[in-house]
Amino acid sequence: MNDIFKEHLCKYILVFFDDILVYSNNLEEHVDHLRTFLKILSFHQLLQLLLERILAPALYVFGDSLLDSGNNNLLPTIAKANYLPYGIDFAGGVTGRFTNGKTISDYIAEQLGLSFSPPSLSLFKSDTITGRNYASGSCGILPESGSLFGKCLNLDDQIDLFQKTIEMELQPHLGSSVELSDHLSKSIFVICIGNNDYISNYLEPNLLNTSKTYTPQAFAQLLGGRFSQGMESLYKLGTRKFLVFEIGTIGCMPIFTRTLQHEGPCVEELNQLVSLFNDGLPAMLKQLTTSLQGSTFAVGHGSKLGYDMITNPSKYGLTDATDPCCIAGNGGTLSCIPGSISCFDVDKHAFWFNHRDPLL
Repeated sequence: MNDIFKEHLCKYILVFFDDILVYSNNLEEHVDHLRTFLKILSFHQLLQLLLERILAPALYVFGDSLLDSGNNNLLPTIAKANYLPYGIDFAGGVTGRFTNGKTISDYIAEQLGLSFSPPSLSLFKSDTITGRNYASGSCGILPESGSLFGKCLNLDDQIDLFQKTIEMELQPHLGSSVELSDHLSKSIFVICIGNNDYISNYLEPNLLNTSKTYTPQAFAQLLGGRFSQGMESLYKLGTRKFLVFEIGTIGCMPIFTRTLQHEGPCVEELNQLVSLFNDGLPAMLKQLTTSLQGSTFAVGHGSKLGYDMITNPSKYGLTDATDPCCIAGNGGTLSCIPGSISCFDVDKHAFWFNHRDPLL
């Protein structure tokens, strides 16, 4: 490899044992360097070999507002983030992401060398087949979760949209069933959902009867059963690699810490409530991996990390683990006020708005 790039070594190309670095002084220069680099690879028939080493051909995202990249923009709901100050630190500006910058699925896409997964619901057709985002703010596993705010995409809705993506986009683009199967089996599927089944369902006893019908343990089992059914449906469509995140530490969210009496930084009773689901998640995913041949389910342990961040903020370089960074309505318990000015030290806050932690 050093012989192939010998004229360019140490000028703007470095060859390592398992990697190649192309570096430049500015963007314009970097484009020229990359163009030359790709021409050399193509000439020596190495480009295809490098492409075959890509970690995953696509990233498909399912979940709630932690991952929504703009689907709610086109839905009749008040749960929207398509206005400033949302997106104030995102390169693409306001997109419908419920945060100031990137979501966790955006960071995962970067690590996989993929572009950000575009929202499934969009006014603009995307020709890319490197992923789609089906996540919907305020929604959950159960169909009634989040319905108080209007229409959103629950887990079954998101899976239905994914099936349409297969039929209307992937099959025509990839052609053969063999290529489609290969694409789906190698792609990564990220799921972060269940928060709103508690926040906008079980913990709304005056509006919904869920908490009167199910004990905490029975409700966790209900969510687990419905979630497992959803994963089995995705598996039947050809998916094989899953990263499933725990439900967040909802007892630490400003929407609850500002309205409920508690000792310490969090409402521990609520954290214990969702722990019934989280504690059973590893065994559930292990069972799915065993029963669904060729599948791999991994747990994203965000709950303990989030709790440690709230209770030990200085450990993570944070100075405020209680106040939302944007100016939120109703004393900081609602969404960001449109056009309001966010805090100047956003990287020092654990929360962007009332109940969503960007690190979870």
